[in-house]
Amino acid sequence: MNDFGSGTQAVVLVLFSTLVTLTLLMCVMAGPDRDDLTNFYTGYLSLTPVKNGLAIAGDYISAATVLSTTGIIALAGYDGYVLAVSTALSLVLLMFLLAEPLRNAGSFTMGDVLARNMPGRAVRIASCVVTLAATLPFLVVQLSGAGSLLTFILGIPHQAGARTACIVLVGSLMIIYAAIGGMRGTALIQMIKIVFLLGTSVTVAALVLNRFDWSLGEVLRAAQRGSGTGPGFLQQGLQLGTSAGERLDFASLQITVILGAACLPHITMRLYSARDVPAVRRSMSWAVGTVTTFCLLVIIMGTGAAALVGSQYITAADPHGRTTVLMLSRALGGAGSAGTTLLYAAVAGAVFITLLSSVAGMTLAAASSLAHDLFAHAVRRGRAAPRAEMTVAAWTSVAVGTVAILLSTLVQNWDVGVLTTLAICIGASAVAPALTYSLFWRGFTRTGLLASLYGGTACALVLMVFSKAVSGTPAAVFPNADFHWFPMQSTGLVSIPFGYLAGWLGSRLDHRRRAVESRENRRLYEESEARLLAAAE
Repeated sequence: MNDFGSGTQAVVLVLFSTLVTLTLLMCVMAGPDRDDLTNFYTGYLSLTPVKNGLAIAGDYISAATVLSTTGIIALAGYDGYVLAVSTALSLVLLMFLLAEPLRNAGSFTMGDVLARNMPGRAVRIASCVVTLAATLPFLVVQLSGAGSLLTFILGIPHQAGARTACIVLVGSLMIIYAAIGGMRGTALIQMIKIVFLLGTSVTVAALVLNRFDWSLGEVLRAAQRGSGTGPGFLQQGLQLGTSAGERLDFASLQITVILGAACLPHITMRLYSARDVPAVRRSMSWAVGTVTTFCLLVIIMGTGAAALVGSQYITAADPHGRTTVLMLSRALGGAGSAGTTLLYAAVAGAVFITLLSSVAGMTLAAASSLAHDLFAHAVRRGRAAPRAEMTVAAWTSVAVGTVAILLSTLVQNWDVGVLTTLAICIGASAVAPALTYSLFWRGFTRTGLLASLYGGTACALVLMVFSKAVSGTPAAVFPNADFHWFPMQSTGLVSIPFGYLAGWLGSRLDHRRRAVESRENRRLYEESEARLLAAAE
């Protein structure tokens, strides 16, 4: 319960209803025709760089960034600051390294990029498998968290039935957005989300600074007192520990976030909706600027929460601090005032639209890969009719959403935050090696590609299952069991090199196939030259 009265709950419900009605209307109006694949997957490439940049930023800033990162900053100080900076750096890396090559190579999905130089059913299937492996864990985290958060926001008793109803509500809306709106519809939702989220975050951050006479030093000193850790609030180690192994684990997590967060399929998919290379360059500039600004606001809000709310009250409401920003909005307004009601309703609305837009974008990415890569190219071998592919895309949105809802309902009582780490590890260990090798290494072969995708994903999954994040510690998913043998909570330090090494070895060991292909290409070239000489004579 959030201890607000019925008047505040009424305002929150009205705002939620308005947001749902507005976004559903926009999805219906922007939705593609039933046989228009280009519109469904790219929105006719009609988004301006500003709009596309805001949509990329909206997809990139998930509910985990808004809620979990703010909570980590409030509870762990320095460790949370580094995580926020790493989140922004990942998008910067995507902008300078992969954005333009991806736009040139891609069409609709990650499978189009990977199959450009290495066509075949195996590549399409592998691309679809990895897309699902990276997307479904994120979906489950977002939806399972939606149950607890919405019951807290709406003041509903924290019971399994209420949380399940909230999960089903958010999941049903996400299915509608993805199936009806397509790329353009979900982009409009992302734009509404990011503008609303930035507006509320700027307001909250300004109120925090105003409370301390716009002195960052005063905010930090108050945060050290409120955290109960004193100077340790500004030192590394509150999140994972200070031993040598724990510091290595911390570094592994940050490297994983930098390499993996922006390489997730639902993020890279947005790049294909830019009209051309200059447009994608400007879009990424807007996206990076927006995300960097938001990460700075998150740092201020998290520090302000430690100063004004205190870690004791934050952990009492949620041990992981996911309600931090909501509790901060209440602390800033004062009990019983109209300003508190409006501020809390605005922050709750921002959290709600963030949940909806995040899961809708991930559902669209998974459904697009299933329809385009698996059905249209792997099953129908590129001969699927546009109307049939559109129908499959709509139904796969329903299927992906239904599976995510069921899984989220089953694990709603677990601490599933580890799935966020798993998804980012797959992005860094499988997607990042496959994309960088495909775009920049001419010697990369189909065997190497499959080794990167499957090897990186399998390595991250196996290590995560047997890591400290799943068993063997009080904070693990199964605290009463101990079957871990991997001593870290993030797999990146091992799985990222493994993914790159698997791609390199797979390509190097593929000598016979490359030799056959080389001889065949040489024969075709010589025959072509002979025909040209004969025609000239």
